[in-house]
Amino acid sequence: MPSFTQVAAFVAAAVSLVSANSMTFINQDGTTRRIVFTPDYGHAAIDSITLPGNAQARAEFPTGWIGNAYSVSEGKEDVPGMLAEVAYQGWDGLTYFDVSAIVNAADHDGVKQMFPASQLSVEPKTVFSGCLVFPCGTAYYLPDDIQTVTTPETDIIVTLGSSPNDVVAREEPRMVPRHYVLGNLSA
Repeated sequence: MPSFTQVAAFVAAAVSLVSANSMTFINQDGTTRRIVFTPDYGHAAIDSITLPGNAQARAEFPTGWIGNAYSVSEGKEDVPGMLAEVAYQGWDGLTYFDVSAIVNAADHDGVKQMFPASQLSVEPKTVFSGCLVFPCGTAYYLPDDIQTVTTPETDIIVTLGSSPNDVVAREEPRMVPRHYVLGNLSA
């Protein structure tokens, strides 16, 4: 008969597999970038990763992690740009995320879009934050902007740089309907 400690270790391992929080960074051009993670106060530090051009890398986060990531292009100063902000297991267990231009709206080379992994091959995306071409109406520019998106998913895709398929001409910002996941309001 297994001991309580063995059962507890098995349950903890199973839970960590089910609730693996991650961001998969997809570098859409030939620029090598360093991804810098900034946790909110009290959350675990995450080591920076170097992402070669036209490559992707995945970073994993502990349960309940809150913070952001930004990219620094090779040869450039380490100055925070567009932020990929995330809160895992937030209110009602949801993942909250947005692309924030509040710190440096002039960064048009770093973080572009964020969306759940299930939206990777979906066009047009229905659950996303950020822009292909900045500025746009689906990024977070002011503290009271309503641009944070929620999902029950815990694997978030973050695109960086410019894809050859990105629209070059700037379009008028379009209104994108948000699909919020409603929690159990009776609890």
